[in-house]
Amino acid sequence: MPEIDLHNLWPMIISGGFVVGFLVGMTGVGAGSLMTPFLITQIGVGAPLAVGTDLLFASITKASAAWPHHTFGNVNWRIVGWLALGSVPGSIAMLMFLSYFDLDTELMALVIKRSLIFALALSALAILIYPIITRRGADVVEPKEITLRRLPTLALGLVLGSVVTITSVGAGAIGVVVLTLLYPNLLTRRLIGTDIVHAVPLTLISGLGHMSIGNTSFGLLGLLLVGSIPGIALGSRLTGKLPDWLLRLFLSAILCFAAYQIWIHL
Repeated sequence: MPEIDLHNLWPMIISGGFVVGFLVGMTGVGAGSLMTPFLITQIGVGAPLAVGTDLLFASITKASAAWPHHTFGNVNWRIVGWLALGSVPGSIAMLMFLSYFDLDTELMALVIKRSLIFALALSALAILIYPIITRRGADVVEPKEITLRRLPTLALGLVLGSVVTITSVGAGAIGVVVLTLLYPNLLTRRLIGTDIVHAVPLTLISGLGHMSIGNTSFGLLGLLLVGSIPGIALGSRLTGKLPDWLLRLFLSAILCFAAYQIWIHL
C-alpha cells in the first residue's frame, strides 16, 4: 500500500478535517458519512485505508460526546447492550471475512466504494425522513419503563456492525432512524444519546480490526483530529442558529454529492 504524502497534503487534511468537524458539530451526524468520502475523493486515500482511519477517528470523536450524554441521562443502556450484542459480533465477523479471504486490494476498494454509495444515499434519505418519523410521536410521553424489543434490536446491531465495518457509514443517521421506528416512545435526546454511545465500541472495535490488517494511518488520523476538534466545537455552538430543516437539507445534499463524487471515481 503506497504511503500518503502527508508533508504536502497536511494543510488540506487539517482544513478538510475542520470543515467535516464543523458540519458534524452543527448537524450531529455524518462523521463517517463525510470523512471517508473526503479522504477518498479529495485526498486520494485508498478506500480500505480511508475506512480504517476514519473508524478510529469516529471512535475518538464520538467518545468525547458519550460521557456528557450519559451524565445528562440521555442513554438507555439496555438498548445499547442489545445493539452491541449484535454489532460487535457482526463487526468481528466482517473483519474476519476481510482478513481470511485476503481480498485483492483493488477488489476490496471497489466493494467498499460501491457499498459507500449505497450507504451514503440511504443516510441522506434517513436524515430527511427522521423529522417525519419523530413528529408522529411528538406528543407521546415517555413511559417509565421502555419495552425492550430484543430480537429486532439485536438484528439492527448485527446489520450496523457489518455495514459500518466495511464502509464506516451508518452508525449515526441510519441507526438513529431505525431506533426511532423500534422505540417511538423514546425521547429524541435519548435516541441520539443511545445511538452515539453504542457507536463508540462499534467504531473502536472495527477500527482496531482494520488497524490489525494494516488499514490505518496514524499520521493522517492525528491531522484529522487537529482539524476536526475545533471544527466540532465551533459547529456545536452554531447548531441553534439555523433552522433544523435547513441543516438537514444541507447535510442530505452533501451526502448525495459525496456519493456522486465516489461514483464518478469508480
